[in-house]
Amino acid sequence: MSRIGKLPITIPAKVEVKLDGKMVTVKGPLGTLSQEVRPEISVKIEDGKVICERNGNQNSVRAFHGLYRALLHNMVVGVSEGFKRELDIVGVGYRCEPKGNSLLFNLGYSHPINFPLPAGITAEVDAKTGHIVLKGADKQLLGQIAANIRSLRPPEPYKGKGIKYSGEHIIRKVGKSASKGKK
Repeated sequence: MSRIGKLPITIPAKVEVKLDGKMVTVKGPLGTLSQEVRPEISVKIEDGKVICERNGNQNSVRAFHGLYRALLHNMVVGVSEGFKRELDIVGVGYRCEPKGNSLLFNLGYSHPINFPLPAGITAEVDAKTGHIVLKGADKQLLGQIAANIRSLRPPEPYKGKGIKYSGEHIIRKVGKSASKGKK
């Protein structure tokens, strides 16, 4: 039995969960999220908790049991508290500035890069330190946007220049050194 799948999800006070067939909709102060659940998984709402149960014992059904419970839990946490991802820009001359609902990056290319942010994702930029904080209710979308921003200029292994996640450890390589003995 899935240890994750059988855990109930407690619904906070300001969050409303609706079940319409196989579509689960979670509404809270930070927005509304929806997720369609596979037919092998049944979802019940009772006593202020969401309970996921599986309708079979095959490996795939057991895997989906924990997956859908985690997705629903992330939806409840997202609309009540929200999620955030932090990125750091490292490098001389590398900058980011907010422009309306998008970010304008100068990353050492011959042109600036305009990165539009989707609805539901907000960004705070500290221009002096190059620190970007992305916030949103949808954990999957937030992680994908952070990965797309990081892919604009991934950190290189010699000097560590580029965009990296805060707290990410970059494995550094030793550069070329002068030859010790000339022939």
